[in-house]
Amino acid sequence: MQQPQSQPWINAGTLASIQEKGHKLIHGGIAVFYHEQQVYAVDNRCPHLGFPLHMGSLCDGILTCHWHHARFDVCSGGTLDPWADDVPSYAVKIENGVVWVNPHPKQANSIEKHILRLQEGLEQNLGLVIAKAVVGLVEAGVPAAKIMQVGIHFGTVYGRGWDSGLTILTAMANVLPKLDKAGTILALYQGLLHVARNSSGAAARHLLKPLPESDVPFERLTEWYRNCIEVRDTQGAERVLLTAIRQGASLEQISEMMLIAVTDHFYLDGGHTFDFHNKAFEAIDLIGEEHTEQTLTSLVRLLANPTRSEELHQWQSPVNLVAPLKEVFAQLDSLPLAAPYTNISAEDEQKMVKQLLSDEPLETVNLVTELLKSGAHPAQLAQLVALAAAERIVGFHTQNDFGDWLSVLHTFTYAHAVHERLRRSSHPLLIRAIYHGLIRIYLDRFLNIPAARRPDGSAVPAVDTTCPERLLEILDQRQQVKEAARWTAGYLHAGGNPDALLNTLGHALLREDAEFHSFQMYEAAVAEYDRWAMRSDAFATRAGETMLLAATRYLAAHAPTPREQPHMAQIAVRLHRGERLFEEA
Repeated sequence: MQQPQSQPWINAGTLASIQEKGHKLIHGGIAVFYHEQQVYAVDNRCPHLGFPLHMGSLCDGILTCHWHHARFDVCSGGTLDPWADDVPSYAVKIENGVVWVNPHPKQANSIEKHILRLQEGLEQNLGLVIAKAVVGLVEAGVPAAKIMQVGIHFGTVYGRGWDSGLTILTAMANVLPKLDKAGTILALYQGLLHVARNSSGAAARHLLKPLPESDVPFERLTEWYRNCIEVRDTQGAERVLLTAIRQGASLEQISEMMLIAVTDHFYLDGGHTFDFHNKAFEAIDLIGEEHTEQTLTSLVRLLANPTRSEELHQWQSPVNLVAPLKEVFAQLDSLPLAAPYTNISAEDEQKMVKQLLSDEPLETVNLVTELLKSGAHPAQLAQLVALAAAERIVGFHTQNDFGDWLSVLHTFTYAHAVHERLRRSSHPLLIRAIYHGLIRIYLDRFLNIPAARRPDGSAVPAVDTTCPERLLEILDQRQQVKEAARWTAGYLHAGGNPDALLNTLGHALLREDAEFHSFQMYEAAVAEYDRWAMRSDAFATRAGETMLLAATRYLAAHAPTPREQPHMAQIAVRLHRGERLFEEA
């Protein structure tokens, strides 16, 4: 019998043949079942991990996969176990004793369905469901900002305030231009997965109301906000913040209001408070200002009880670093911090970085102050502070306690956040953040004693610049910090493509079960590298190399891991392609 011409149906054989065995596999990996005098057809791959469903069992209308015991309604394909996802089902008809199957699923995987599944994956903290939704959306050409928006909205509504997961998601969205498609999928998946984990079990966060019919000048709202933060009154601060937003204050004004309050105290919570604020504003830039209230109010809780570094012993003894800074801060309002700015020469840049890395903090404070007085742009000074912080990572000796990697990491990512904010605003009170960063660089000095030797690319054996994946092979072994850095130096010296290296470093991060700080490291290094790459002088070239070496060393120190998380994403990709995973085993 010939196939009907009006529909692209597949001939599954006679009804009698299917009745005899109970099931049959047909073209396209579809399993046809005879059950309770009916014929059903579903995708033969379990949507969980791809095990063949025809090897499962069918009882009372429930098809059970014997690998992880996921259960499916054989008629609709719907699962009783949300972690498994639904299995595609297909229409069946019987004509003259022959079974025909429509090869097109009853429920098409539309963009709307993928977004719904992403939301469900976030709500229930289901990694594979999140991964499959991301794969489907990326393959459908959905913009990354739209995918990210789902995660930011979920994390700020159901989380406990802005956290590491939201920071990871924003950081990964920032680096997508450096990654290939596989890297893009991994980056979005990793970010969304961390949002889900951090929000798991948290109740919805309800916003307070702005002040009623308030027409308070923005300057006064700023003072109210600072006063609320000073006494850790987060509810009052949230109402003031919402009032400022509803009155139409610009994002730049809101950013200044919030970050001035953050810098009223020194280096809050190891730099995370400033960094998280910066990431929240970057998130709004990516997903749109209509998400301003939900996103920015999620930051206020960070200020409820942060560690204020001016209260720490190391900031006050044996050298009192707090009093000199407060004296400088009292002068900031009178500094000529306005255009036209003057560029710092490469020679003076080198001098400043050398001073930042010295053991003379008060002289460093004076140098920065003099440069500001001479008309230097605060953002250029912040960029040099970030460079010096990266030099600490390049010089971090592996003889140090492993946990001390976080000390130099925190300083660098904080300095990067300050650099990003001061590129947008040079408000005098925000400049205090530069000084907080340079003191942290001073306090990190012992982590460079002895200093790890910076690799010389000219002294490294010839590197094949056509194969940046060689770095991944090096990072398959534990604690290859020195070897990985030598390879990167040699690659750059041999004229290797930095963009290919950045993509490879991205995969070095994303193929691991990386923890929060590794994501911070990569994203900050990428952004700082890009700033230096805009120049072609020798100092800028070396500075860009510093960023790549710092990222390489940090990622090498934290690899390899079990790589369970990216394995889930790889399964999702293979399922999307229609591969039969079980056959490989």
